[in-house]
Amino acid sequence: MELGLATFADVRPGAEPERVAQRLRDLIEEIELADRLGLEVFGLGEHHRPDYAVSSTAVALAGAATRTEQIRLSSAVTVLSSADPVRVFQDFATLDLLSGGRAEIMAGRGSFIESFPLFGYDLDDYDELFAEKLELLLALRESERVTWSGKHRAGLHDVGVYPRPIQNPLPIWIAVGGTPGSVARAGALGLPLMIAIIGGAPVRFAPLVELYREAARRAEVDPSRLAVGINSHMYLADTSQRARDEFYPVYSQMMNRIGRERGWPPMTRAQFDAGCAPDGHLLVGTPPEVAEKIIAHHELFGHDRFLGHISVGVLPHEQALRATELYGSEVAPAVRAALNPAALPS
Repeated sequence: MELGLATFADVRPGAEPERVAQRLRDLIEEIELADRLGLEVFGLGEHHRPDYAVSSTAVALAGAATRTEQIRLSSAVTVLSSADPVRVFQDFATLDLLSGGRAEIMAGRGSFIESFPLFGYDLDDYDELFAEKLELLLALRESERVTWSGKHRAGLHDVGVYPRPIQNPLPIWIAVGGTPGSVARAGALGLPLMIAIIGGAPVRFAPLVELYREAARRAEVDPSRLAVGINSHMYLADTSQRARDEFYPVYSQMMNRIGRERGWPPMTRAQFDAGCAPDGHLLVGTPPEVAEKIIAHHELFGHDRFLGHISVGVLPHEQALRATELYGSEVAPAVRAALNPAALPS
């Protein structure tokens, strides 16, 4: 199983440009550390809000591409519904060239709506936009010259799209938060699936993985094309109590800020601690505790990739680096040894 990290590069709402610039420099340092530790993937989210530093994931990841050697660089996610698939493909093809073949796209509909009015799209077309643009993105990946027509974008007639990426095909994942229709679509298309588990017991998401695989079987998709990833909030420290005490303030502040926008009740410490329990969705604790939880989730899902979302909220940079160090140096080896004992040296 591939092990990696993801972040939205959170900043304090209303932060001055100099502070946002520092957050971006910190982001590159976090990706560099993940690369040195041998983690396989780093995912970066796209947002168009004052509490996140990155609206152009390909630009930020291009900065990381010049400072890393092995780690795969992915959006997490690209809000495809409000983007131009031609530009998305060109941006990530360019990233692929810069990185020597390490770029990936995680395409999703997004959990925020700011990009729709920003780029002139109607929320009433929410799902239709995604389906149509995914169709075009896949066509662009398939062929250098494309003929295509749709409802929400001008058509293309035998148009060449450049540059072409090193990877053929350029990896495209479908990222979902739990919508069954999106899960089934990924399976029917034979595209890898990333599931974000940001609330609720992980066991509740197991039927989605089966739905994905069943949709692929019905569409007679080659099983070798399928892959499942899980993305969960994660934080590590030297003691379980310290991990919870350090993570709760920034995590609850972020969740409550978004919750006020959506009408959710405030998060309590008791709810947070319940999420940290063995059957909860939060991977917060010591390296052995987090490793045990990742292994338990693998028994549940049989997934191919795990991304830990450490920098949730405005987490101090030093704490993010320390948690990443513990993840890469202690958790990752333990998980790899448990899942692939035959690979251990004799």
